[in-house]
Amino acid sequence: MTRARPTLEAVARRAGVSRATVSRVVNGSTSVAASIREAVTRAVDELGYVPNQAARSLVTQRTESIALILPETANRVFSDDLFFPAIIRGVGVELEAADKQLVLMMAGSPKSHVRVERYAVAGHVDGVMFASMHGADPLPGTLARLGIPVICSGRPIGGPTVPYVDVDHFGGVAAGVRHLVAGGRRRIATIAGPQDMVAGIDRLAGYRATLDEAGLPQHVRFGDFTRESGISAMRSLLAADPALDAVFVASDMMAHGALIALREAGRRVPADVAVIGFDDFEISRYSDPPLTTVRQPIADMGRTMARQLLGLINGDPGRPDAVVLPTELVVRDSA
Repeated sequence: MTRARPTLEAVARRAGVSRATVSRVVNGSTSVAASIREAVTRAVDELGYVPNQAARSLVTQRTESIALILPETANRVFSDDLFFPAIIRGVGVELEAADKQLVLMMAGSPKSHVRVERYAVAGHVDGVMFASMHGADPLPGTLARLGIPVICSGRPIGGPTVPYVDVDHFGGVAAGVRHLVAGGRRRIATIAGPQDMVAGIDRLAGYRATLDEAGLPQHVRFGDFTRESGISAMRSLLAADPALDAVFVASDMMAHGALIALREAGRRVPADVAVIGFDDFEISRYSDPPLTTVRQPIADMGRTMARQLLGLINGDPGRPDAVVLPTELVVRDSA
């Protein structure tokens, strides 16, 4: 025999309060005393009561759902780049703790941008997060002007028109390049990231500024944060200047590609060429040799982004429009 679903009245009896009080608590009202909210929450958990989401939405005017938008193709999101699972994990942990639903959407084409805008404007989510932004994407600003709470992972290119959470790309690269200079390296190249992404822009700026500070020449090639582009860029750098003695690579995935190309060319790491990456993905500990890299707290960025957006939705005072998390140089055998 199927067990009957617990009712609002049953929760009220278990908690020793009125039905109206239970309704206010499960619908998120803050007008109920903390001790009573705790009693109702305990009764809900004990009985396994599931609130009526449609009724709750009518009361709160909220869907309790948050969208995370990745302006990338499915092939890119589900590649071996560990940025995406880390940012999703961080966001998911924070939203689960807040009892919110995560809606994951990819927006790698103009058609998908239109779909995301229609979905958000129709009120299917309470707020929107963007990660892995390319170029001066107008969509975050458009949604914000329409009154939808929006936050970005990464400083928006063209000006911070919406709140954002980022990491200290410039400072992380500066620490890495100074480490190479202090180790006696004088022909230091870089494999930079895409220049339509703030991470690529700021990491290249950090490299240029630090080599200018040291009075050393610059050798630049570009990649797209994939292993294959790291292989290609490293081959090009070696062909242009076989005497290179170090390379700072703007992502760990490209750094792994650089290690492959150096091994192919018979260069020893770090005896001939020192290599530093950026990310501190777990696989970097097990590369050959283990990769010196700049740790960026990707999961923390996701958690912070979710907390900031929830604060924006709830109108919390004192919430900053920009949060920049620190990076840290992790020295291993490659440099």
